[in-house]
Amino acid sequence: MVRVLVAGLFHETHGFVPQTTTLADFDIQRGPALLAQRGSGSMIDGLLEVCAREGWDVIPACAYAATPSGPVEDAVVESFWSDLSATAEREWADAVLLALHGAMVSVSHDDVEGLILSRLRALPQMADLPLSAVFDLHANLSPAMCRHADALVCYRENPHIDARARAVHAAELLARMLREGRPQIVHRPVPLLWPPTGTGTADLPMSALETLARGIEAEYPDIWAMNVVAGFSFGDTPHTGVAFAAVTCGDTAEAEGQLDRMARLAWDLRQHGLPAEHDPAAVLATLAAEPGHPGPVCLVEPSDNIGGGAPGNGTGLLRALLAARTANAGIIINDPDAVAALAPLSPGAVAQLPIGGKDNPFDLGPVTLDVTLISTSDGRFTLEDLNSHMVAARGKHIEMGPCAVVRHGGLTILLTSLKTAPFDLGQWRSQGIEPRNFAVIGVKAAVAHRRAYDPIAARSFTVATPGPCSGRLADFAYGRLTRPVFPLDPVENLS
Repeated sequence: MVRVLVAGLFHETHGFVPQTTTLADFDIQRGPALLAQRGSGSMIDGLLEVCAREGWDVIPACAYAATPSGPVEDAVVESFWSDLSATAEREWADAVLLALHGAMVSVSHDDVEGLILSRLRALPQMADLPLSAVFDLHANLSPAMCRHADALVCYRENPHIDARARAVHAAELLARMLREGRPQIVHRPVPLLWPPTGTGTADLPMSALETLARGIEAEYPDIWAMNVVAGFSFGDTPHTGVAFAAVTCGDTAEAEGQLDRMARLAWDLRQHGLPAEHDPAAVLATLAAEPGHPGPVCLVEPSDNIGGGAPGNGTGLLRALLAARTANAGIIINDPDAVAALAPLSPGAVAQLPIGGKDNPFDLGPVTLDVTLISTSDGRFTLEDLNSHMVAARGKHIEMGPCAVVRHGGLTILLTSLKTAPFDLGQWRSQGIEPRNFAVIGVKAAVAHRRAYDPIAARSFTVATPGPCSGRLADFAYGRLTRPVFPLDPVENLS
């Protein structure tokens, strides 16, 4: 029986937020606990499905996952490596399957996935084993990742509704390796930096790039997978940015030629990766001039994109809603201090408290409001959509921490204790609130919210506010990024 080592490491690291991500911030499953992800809809679940289908014996090592945030403590990397290497040295394996993100950075290492893969290959028993991994479309793909893996498969959808499907794909490529031999990965970075708002796969440039990639796979059977990697622009590393990677069992010159096609198309479409953002005050003024406008209207605030590592407590859009006296509006703010202050109160109580903006150097600071407490809860909910962007690493059961719903004038605010990306309407409905009934909803996201919110939105506007995930990339003090790169530098040609 084929014995397959399975592990997962998932964190998208924002290089410009001050908070360090600690071991306590990670959900950790070790050994047999990993097997409990079967049926969860996660990437690990997808890997385990193929293992069961192929009749492989699973060796569960560990899975570490945390919400996007600041640089990870080195202790997290060493803890993961200790768990993984102990299993690898104790158990004899024939192959390896990994679920990765691809944009993890620690205090001392700007390519954690590449580091782990290189360490794994340095173990004598792991040096020549077939190794396949699934990873996020927003990875910052490094040469080390490509050198030490045999196959890498990234998501093809943003929102990431196909994370589990791509994990199945990665595991199926491992099965193919065991039958036909090991392929290699040919990597092509491109000097392009797109904010997350420019990487939705329903829009240019990503829609055209994905179409070309799938056409190449169909035309060239030796190319097992053509990966379109959008990059994570808020990771300050030498590998940050757009890249392509071909998994091939054929002539590398053929793969290089197809990567040239991908790179040229990306360059030709580079301006499309910089979508416009609107002034929220102007949008709200326009809405106010339309009596009885159909709702809900989504005001999408990518600068405070929780799924990109922002704290979710920015007050930019909150201030705009208050200034416009917007009626029947809803917004979610991560503020554990506010939730704790409300905990002793009963529904109907009135309190004055500062909301949002705490420990956020990108923000103007808290907004003090008189609020009426509507309800409190433990903040637990189950995803309504098992293809949700959120399910990839976490599975279907979500913890927002203790929560409180408050109202100020026409504004309803859901306060959470754990920042929780707005990728599923169950977040609102778990609090007894139907989001369809709002006239205006503030959404702290870039693209990944679309799966949940687009079906209920009458209209949607991306708005510009201060925050760590602003689309104005020139505002960030990159120190390790490889230069020159578009749009930060006057790059005239694709070299």
